[in-house]
Amino acid sequence: MSILVDKNTKVLCQGITGTQATFHVRRSLDYGTQVVAGVTPGKGGNQHLGLPVFNTVKEAVAETGANASVMYVPARSVRDAVREVVEAELDLAVCIANGVPLRDMMEIKAMLKGSKTKLIGPNTPGIITPGAARLGIFPENIHNPGRIGIVSRSSTLTYEAVIETKKAGQGQSTVIGLGDDMLIGIDFVDTMEAFMNDDATDAVVLIGQLGGSFEEYAAKYYKALERKKPVICFVAGDAVPFGHKMGYAGDIITKGHISVQDKKDAMIDAGMVVVDRISKIHEALQGLAG
Repeated sequence: MSILVDKNTKVLCQGITGTQATFHVRRSLDYGTQVVAGVTPGKGGNQHLGLPVFNTVKEAVAETGANASVMYVPARSVRDAVREVVEAELDLAVCIANGVPLRDMMEIKAMLKGSKTKLIGPNTPGIITPGAARLGIFPENIHNPGRIGIVSRSSTLTYEAVIETKKAGQGQSTVIGLGDDMLIGIDFVDTMEAFMNDDATDAVVLIGQLGGSFEEYAAKYYKALERKKPVICFVAGDAVPFGHKMGYAGDIITKGHISVQDKKDAMIDAGMVVVDRISKIHEALQGLAG
């Protein structure tokens, strides 16, 4: 198993005829992802990358049975793209774009509430279940199948975490980049819950960062669990002076008032393993095996 996507996931791409979409969908197809259709308004009836292109998500779902979408659309178009996915009742949407207007994200959060659709992002590298499915822009060649789940707010540090699992002689069950915008879809709690219930995941690596309260909510969730899998955490931003505000949205919303140490303390109190350098994750994983 895995979480959210596997070899049976049928994927459509919104904005498939764009340059970035073309590049990454081709790589996903080469990886073995079951991409079944594309959606670009006004270009329905055409073929692109050997896939049928439809004008709407509903048309694509009706013809192909797609149950997930990856979006390569401009930030200003994300709200409408998500609305199409929700109305078509897809299980998952992955939004790559950054800079989605806050008002639009508030409307998107309202759309998602009570729907069956889970949103990853915006401002995310996506999700990959190694050897099965890739939705987004992950460099697929660094991943290999295994039993460590990874969830991260930072795109670049996600890749570092993957390398750390490989140093420990491990592979990944599923890797997810949540995105670090002010408002996002699923969060640490959602993904940890999924990993805790996934028979193919033995442990979780969680990468947090300065700003926001996501890590503290994750610690509170984990502390309350009766049956737990090990969780290894790294929180980036330790060297930033307390009160100094960074430029990304997750930090702006909290005005720098929640320190990295606050997050670490909450995680340690919850029983998570916290490392002070990302390069020590492989040692922590090896310690679990020992």
